[in-house]
Amino acid sequence: QVQLEESGGGLVQAGGSLRLSCAASGRTFSSYAMGWFRQAPGKEREFVAAIMWDGGSTLYADSVTGRFTVSRDNTKTTLYLQMNSLKPEDTAVYYCAQSRMVLLTRDASRYNYWGQGTQVTVSS
Repeated sequence: QVQLEESGGGLVQAGGSLRLSCAASGRTFSSYAMGWFRQAPGKEREFVAAIMWDGGSTLYADSVTGRFTVSRDNTKTTLYLQMNSLKPEDTAVYYCAQSRMVLLTRDASRYNYWGQGTQVTVSS
C-alpha cells in the first residue's frame, strides 16, 4: 500500500509564502504522475497542480498559475508545492495524490492514492 503524508501547512498572512511537502512510502512508483488538490469547507475538492514523473512537465489550475510551483524529488520520493503570493482564497486542506497514469491529468478520479491532507490558512 502506497502511503502519502503531507506536511508544511500552517498559518500565513496574505502575500506570504509556504512550502508543502508530501513524503511517499510503501510500494510507490516514481514513474507515475503526481498532483496536489485542495478542499475548503463546503466546497468540492479542486485541482491545484500536477507533475510528470521526471518533473519535466507540469500542469496548474488557472487560479494558482504564476504563484505556485510544483516539483518532485524522486530520489527522496517527495512531492513539493511552493506557494507564493498567498491569498485568503487559498485557504484549504491541501492533499497530495498519486495518479493511476503516467500522464498529467486534472481529474481527481484518475488519482488512486491520497494523503491525509495539511491545513493551509491565509489570513487577511
